[in-house]
Amino acid sequence: MEIDKTTLNDLSIFNAEEEYSIFNKLDLTRTTGGREKLKQLFSKSLNTTEAITGIQQTLKVIQQNKNAWPEIISNGSIMVIQKFYETTVDQIPSNPSAAAAYAYKLFHGPDFSLVKYSTGHGFDFIKGMQSLIDTLLNNESPEPLKKLLQKAQTIIDKDQFAIIPKKDKADNLSMTEMLHMANFLRYHYKQNIFELVDIYSQLDAWYGMAMAMDKYDLVFPEFIKGDTPTVSVTGLYHILLPQPVAYDITLDPENNFLFLTGANMAGKSTFIKSVGAAVFLAHIGMGVPAKAMQLTLFDGLLSNINVVDNIVKGESYFYNEVQRVKNTILKINDGRKWLILIDELFKGTNVQDAMKCSTVVIEGLIKIKDSLFILSTHLYEIGETLKAHKNISFKYFETTVDDEQLNFSYQLKEGISNDRLGYLILKREKVIELLEKL
Repeated sequence: MEIDKTTLNDLSIFNAEEEYSIFNKLDLTRTTGGREKLKQLFSKSLNTTEAITGIQQTLKVIQQNKNAWPEIISNGSIMVIQKFYETTVDQIPSNPSAAAAYAYKLFHGPDFSLVKYSTGHGFDFIKGMQSLIDTLLNNESPEPLKKLLQKAQTIIDKDQFAIIPKKDKADNLSMTEMLHMANFLRYHYKQNIFELVDIYSQLDAWYGMAMAMDKYDLVFPEFIKGDTPTVSVTGLYHILLPQPVAYDITLDPENNFLFLTGANMAGKSTFIKSVGAAVFLAHIGMGVPAKAMQLTLFDGLLSNINVVDNIVKGESYFYNEVQRVKNTILKINDGRKWLILIDELFKGTNVQDAMKCSTVVIEGLIKIKDSLFILSTHLYEIGETLKAHKNISFKYFETTVDDEQLNFSYQLKEGISNDRLGYLILKREKVIELLEKL
């Protein structure tokens, strides 16, 4: 599924303030390398249901075997191994006798201590990787997992490591055994160890995804076959909210355009982002924050949410809105399946102009039957004209006022909202009172 950086940022997949990103919320990896691999997975979605299913099955296997994940592999141990190759040490004897080993310890004391410490972590890493292979690799292993573990097994299958399964821990190695392994790791296995670290980083990224699914009770979406786009979700919520309200939503060829209205703060933007985030997570093989979700494979996901002006280029907010809409039309008019999310179209111009521009754009977009659209707006007046189009569904978020206090139910309802509560919010926040005192 094609997705650009603007959309990733609009949906808070990534965020300049990292603690407010979905990536950061779902990052339960154990190593720096795992986090980097996870970031790559969150940067590019998958393009086939087979690839997505392979990741889903891989995460299920890891969930089932989470208690077997090796504790002896940590971020610290990997850092020690990497540092071992960057640090200068005196030549390590290759196959030393007991006397030669003792001499190396006696005459190269500081280097011997570093070599022993680093080799111990190398021992733990190899043992941990072998444990993962023994636990997760079998004939029923999902293809992505099987391919990775088979590669790891080939790299580990060395005579020099035959002693590792026979020893419970590195401290049980004799001095000669330790130096023999250290020599092999240092002078003959550097490329291999870095390949293994890279493999473990990928495993750790999948582990982090699997643990996030457990922690946040996410569910795997079901991908259905079809030439036309469909999204159907029950109990959908936004993963970043501490107390979210769930939605049910269906978009299909019969109703492929959702016209969304409601007052400020009623929940329109959150809803749009919830749908977009769930579709994105589904396309990387991840679970989604919902009770159940069915969807077809999408070719692309585009948003028009957080448009900004560009002072350096002299481009206004409205101009950049127009450019984003233009580029969207050019992209999606290709017969492929797209999900398009537009929040408050044409905020950068006056109301009358925005109404005319919005109507023209909507009546153009609804001609594209191969894509799904969600568009929010304050311009409820244009809704009556649009009711002539049978493929547009109208939803709104209700706001009630009780003694000048706003109450938001965050429930999605049928129809069009004509709520305009900006002045009331100004009054409630005592802005009017402050202005009167000037």
